Amino acid sequence: MKTSILILFSILLMSCSSTNLVESWKNPDIDTYEPYKVLVIGLTSDEAARQQFEEKLQNELTLRGAEVVISLDALDQNSNNDMMTIEELDALENQLIEDGFDTILLTKIVGVENKKLYTRDYKNPNVLSRRFKDEYFKYQDLSYNPNFYEEYKIYKAETTMYCICPTKDRELIWKGYINITDPKSIEKTAKDYVKLVITVLEEQQLIKPLVITKDNEAEEL
Repeated sequence: MKTSILILFSILLMSCSSTNLVESWKNPDIDTYEPYKVLVIGLTSDEAARQQFEEKLQNELTLRGAEVVISLDALDQNSNNDMMTIEELDALENQLIEDGFDTILLTKIVGVENKKLYTRDYKNPNVLSRRFKDEYFKYQDLSYNPNFYEEYKIYKAETTMYCICPTKDRELIWKGYINITDPKSIEKTAKDYVKLVITVLEEQQLIKPLVITKDNEAEEL
């Protein structure tokens, strides 16, 4: 119980970062899961973002005892840069199983939302007693000043964990929807995103958690 509270507290702290968990789903037929060999895929045309994300997730999962291969190494070397057919993807899954993989972690951007943020405070404790002229005077530059608000984007991402175990049905284990707000740095965004995903997967008992020893060394439970 104490561990769950600590993990929940960590997720709340992360809400101040550029990434926020919006929704999470776990296969109700699976209590715990332990991936042994994982393929990490960041589905994006941004090569720098893809490398940052895949390598950071690879490092975190490796610390937790899994053997991890990133798609930049596993897929691109055999790719002809064309979109893959269903038959080719089926063949890829079979090849991954033959090579000992049991898990795929796939991340992709599924939408972008434009937002506007007012550049000055519009809240006032006396809002109910403000007269028309006060209200109009304060906000009249909405019609004349394009700099009254700032525009930013929220990228809606989705990370899914699939089991491709040869002795089980190939099924979805976990899915998380995560918002990335106005990313400024690829490295920081990738770091925040991976940190959030790892925390949630640990809380859901879908990867091995880490503990910090007295010597500040991470060990597997």
